Parts: sequence; C-alpha cells; structure tokens
Amino acid sequence: MSTTIPKSAYDFLLKLKENNNRDWMQEHKKEYLANEKTLKAFYVSVEKGLNVTDEIATTKVFRINRDIRFSNDKTPYNFHRSVSFSRAGAQRRGGYYLRLESGNSYMAGGFFNPNPADLLRIRREFEMDSSEIREILNQKDFKKAFGDFNQEYTVKTAPKGFSKDDKNIDLIRLKSFFVNHRFTDEEVFAADFKDKLIYYYQLLRPFFNYMSDVLTTDLNGVSLLDN
Repeated sequence: MSTTIPKSAYDFLLKLKENNNRDWMQEHKKEYLANEKTLKAFYVSVEKGLNVTDEIATTKVFRINRDIRFSNDKTPYNFHRSVSFSRAGAQRRGGYYLRLESGNSYMAGGFFNPNPADLLRIRREFEMDSSEIREILNQKDFKKAFGDFNQEYTVKTAPKGFSKDDKNIDLIRLKSFFVNHRFTDEEVFAADFKDKLIYYYQLLRPFFNYMSDVLTTDLNGVSLLDN
C-alpha cells in the first residue's frame, strides 16, 4: 500500500494535458492504468489514516472522463485526479476531498451545495446564534490552515426569509460551507504528505462535529434521529 505520491503521477497528467484526445489515451492506456493503481493505493492509505479517528463509509474516485455534453470545451479527459471520503452514519456529516493537479493541488472539506432542507437549517442556526461556528472558524490552527469559508458560492443580498441587515448575514448568504488548503507540488511528492493531509483533515473535526449536531437536531436542540 503506497503512502506517497511519485512525481511520475503528475508527469502523466501533464502529458495528458498536452495530448487530451482519445487516440493518445488509448496509446498510453497501460501508463494510465499503472498511474491509477498507484494513486488508488495512496487513497487507501489516506482512508486508513482517517479511520483512526473517524469512520469512513465510502471512498469515491472521480472519473477521469469529462462530462462534455453541455460544455464548450470538448476535450475528453480531466488532467487532474480527485477523490472524496464520505463519513459513515446519519450522525456524521461532512466530507473530505482531495484534488491532485500540478500547480493546483488542494484538500477541502465541509458541506458543498447542501440540500435545501439542510441549507435552511444551517442558516436558521446561524441566524439564531453564530458564536459557536465563529469560535471554530477563528481557532488559531484552523484559521492558519484554512482562513475562512470559501466565498465563491453566495447569494447577492439575503436568502428568502432572511434580513439583509442580520448581524450574521455574512454567514447566512453562503450557499456552501467548506474550506480548503493548497499544496505545492514539492509538498505532494514529499514523504510526509499523507501525514500532513491527515492533519488538515483532522483540523476539520470540530467543524464537522458542530455541523453534525446542527443537522441532526431542530432549533430547540431536539434530536431528529431515531432512537
């Protein structure tokens, strides 16, 4: 089981970026499959590391084939590799993500595009009391690693049913709740990359624990899970 990512993994993806067509991929299928085997072994080692302090239900390796049906870009393949680790059980919310790409590698975690019921529940919690989530976001190690929530996915003013003048509107406007940390290529190839990755994932746990509690209770704190 591999606990490192070799430079050759990125070498292949860079060659694919320059030769993004089906003929080239067919000619280099053995190299592609060998690369995937190496990366999947690394993902298994990460899942094992996560399971030391968490419980992972599924590991999803995203397809290298692009969905080009509604895109102007008809190149058939992604030249990055991505994987997500889903937590087990209704009481464990949140997910871990990793993207591997030369010059654009990062880990992320949180709640991307939650369903309408979960989104409303989160917003109502922030409207009522944001002190706990702000304390988590401002914790020294968390802040150093991630900064703040990703601000790319927001509504322009205020969601329906909320006041644009609410003191917590900065949080309520968000449509997703996740953070990320970027890595240089040198960090990815280093012997301690898996350990660093697990460290950043573990920094998310207070955030995950808080959001799990929010999403499994009503505004009065009563559990929504079957006993």
